[in-house]
Amino acid sequence: MPEFKIQHITRYTYDGLVRDSANQIILFPIVDVNQDVLKHDLTITGNPLVDTHVDYYGNEVGSFTYLEPHNRMVINSEVLVTTHHKELPTDLVPAQEQWQKLTSLQYIVPYIDFLKHEYFEALPELMGVINTEKQPNDTPYQTALRFCDYVFQNFTYLPGVTTVETTIDEVWPLKAGVCQDFAHILVLMLRLLNVPARYVSGYICPNHNGMRGEGATHAWAEAYLPDYGWLGIDPTNNCIANETHVRLAVGRNFSDCSPVKGVYKGSSGHLLEVKVSVEYKDQPSVTDNDNEDLPGNSFVQAVQAEEFSTNSYQRYKEAMLLQQQQQQQQ
Repeated sequence: MPEFKIQHITRYTYDGLVRDSANQIILFPIVDVNQDVLKHDLTITGNPLVDTHVDYYGNEVGSFTYLEPHNRMVINSEVLVTTHHKELPTDLVPAQEQWQKLTSLQYIVPYIDFLKHEYFEALPELMGVINTEKQPNDTPYQTALRFCDYVFQNFTYLPGVTTVETTIDEVWPLKAGVCQDFAHILVLMLRLLNVPARYVSGYICPNHNGMRGEGATHAWAEAYLPDYGWLGIDPTNNCIANETHVRLAVGRNFSDCSPVKGVYKGSSGHLLEVKVSVEYKDQPSVTDNDNEDLPGNSFVQAVQAEEFSTNSYQRYKEAMLLQQQQQQQQ
């Protein structure tokens, strides 16, 4: 029963004074039989009142408004979480019976939302992959693991080439991205076979195996399996999401689970920094400091909003196109 201390700092720095900053945060880990929150300290610049509610998908969501003029805002969330190992499916029921049970869920709430798939230009190509990968006698559980392995083997983990706004249509030809992109691809593959699938945001905790995304915000998928329930599957690491994965939220896609988002009045220029530290509970936490990085596993995300006419994916694609043109001219 591992116990983890997670610190998640979001820092906005603005070009000038801004005001009326209205924000939504999903920084409250899920509490259920597989996950306990022992302590949660949340501090926000200006000490605004945070109203919380539970959304349609069961996530605890906080809302607050920072009215005073400011050029910097910091949201610091510190949680102490205990996770419990979840027993894996046994697959004792025949495969055909399991698939029939999934078919009956197509018009039942709440599975409807997790069966709808967004428009995808390369759908025929993806269906060809699905038909090739799925074996006739596979159960839904075996199919989910097979699809997870496909994404892991055929997509390159390459931070910086996509953003939170990158679509599946952009990720598919690139065959590269990060955990969010891998999760979206796996979710789509499962839904196309009538397996309810949802997007999960959270953290992956250090287990000393060098897993991708250790000690940072992470994303994976959950598949609904008959006679079992929801099973977490991590295509970024080709593994079952179990006691080393801490869940923040679930939803149809990233937009349902974004940890922090908001609007404000004032200059459009801003810098966003996100620092995450995921450690075992006996390691010390840190305070936010402009010149201080978090110890251990962390990442920093910086976005200069008004300057980015193209995102990193577009710049990467343009560079690849230029390289191809140069090779053709040689």
